[in-house]
Amino acid sequence: MNATRLFLGDRLGADRTGTDDPTARRKRRRGGKSPWRSPLALTGLVIIGIFLIAAVFASVISPEDPLAQKWPKYQSPSADHWFGTDQLGRDILSRVIHGTRISLPLALLLVVLAMVIGTVLGAVAGYFGGWIDMVVMRCADLVLAFPAIILAMAVVAALGPNLTNAVLAVVIVSWPTYARVVRGLVLTLRQSDFVQADRLLGASGWRVLAVDLRPNLAGPVAVLAALDLGNAVLLLSGLSFLGLGAQPPAAEWGAMVNAGSANFDAWWVAVFPGAAILLSVLAFNFLGDTLRDALDPRTARAIRK
Repeated sequence: MNATRLFLGDRLGADRTGTDDPTARRKRRRGGKSPWRSPLALTGLVIIGIFLIAAVFASVISPEDPLAQKWPKYQSPSADHWFGTDQLGRDILSRVIHGTRISLPLALLLVVLAMVIGTVLGAVAGYFGGWIDMVVMRCADLVLAFPAIILAMAVVAALGPNLTNAVLAVVIVSWPTYARVVRGLVLTLRQSDFVQADRLLGASGWRVLAVDLRPNLAGPVAVLAALDLGNAVLLLSGLSFLGLGAQPPAAEWGAMVNAGSANFDAWWVAVFPGAAILLSVLAFNFLGDTLRDALDPRTARAIRK
């Protein structure tokens, strides 16, 4: 009970001094510069918005059927085909647009799966410790001991080359990062006054994790997930480039780059899907940096100055 009184006294003291006054926080925000107004943040949001529109309305936006083979092979970019045609006479612009329906949703899915698995395991390992912590961290060390793309290739090669197994492979190589970050945060926060106060009031460990610690973990995990989206697009494209992800005739960016690498004279076959990969990775990195600036109090104060 003494710890509870101390904790409540600290909170009341903070309220009296005005450091947690909502009105003061609103005034500081209005008087400062928002991280979301920076050029990089706006650029990232615009690019992501364009890709999302292309993914939702691909059938309406694309000028041709992405699988139709009715034009001359290796036709260079022109007014009829802005991105040219590939080795089978298919319109590359249409295939790049339809590729957003594969790359972006799958990248989002695998990041969500890796985030949930890694966050739960890391939080449990950090809070309860003991043999649970040892088992989870040794499994994470085992995965992190291998380069991500090499381990993903081995998993897909063992399970069979297709998009489902490629997503599973990327999830397997991605969850340890979340587990390590969350475990470190939980180890720091579990000795905090508000956690000790809740435990003294009879809260169970699971309730502390779900109610007290979860809000403090949401910000760093969200930043890591936003940055990981670009890495997920890159890994999926890399597996498809190696023939272990999307299989023909699917319109997937990595597979399209692989098709273009067979003929360097037709540079447009690989350049435009490669540019789509580059722009998506940059946009998600910009988004992650902006989230970090918005959620980190020290960085936010530096920006407002």
